[in-house]
Amino acid sequence: RDPCGDHRARQMRREDYDAFDYIIGMDSWNIRNIGRIIGNSDPERKVFRLLDFTERKGEDIADPWYTGDFDTTYRDVREGCEALLAWICQEITYKMISEESV
Repeated sequence: RDPCGDHRARQMRREDYDAFDYIIGMDSWNIRNIGRIIGNSDPERKVFRLLDFTERKGEDIADPWYTGDFDTTYRDVREGCEALLAWICQEITYKMISEESV
């Protein structure tokens, strides 16, 4: 049994924009394709590059299929995921504090 559940990759669909809080791409090509799928509009500011949560905002994660450098890609993805988690935790804390003050 998989500890992360029964997940499979699939093509993004327009309705995913409404279903998810964050839509993360790895590179400029991903972001362009996401924009095409959702109609080139991100009114809720849900679409990000993974490295946007790091000090390297706007940078792409290199695809190891083309670079052959899996180690660098792993480090970049890990850095992005750790920063994303920290950002989400900060967002949750901010929302909890805001709700308490109401």
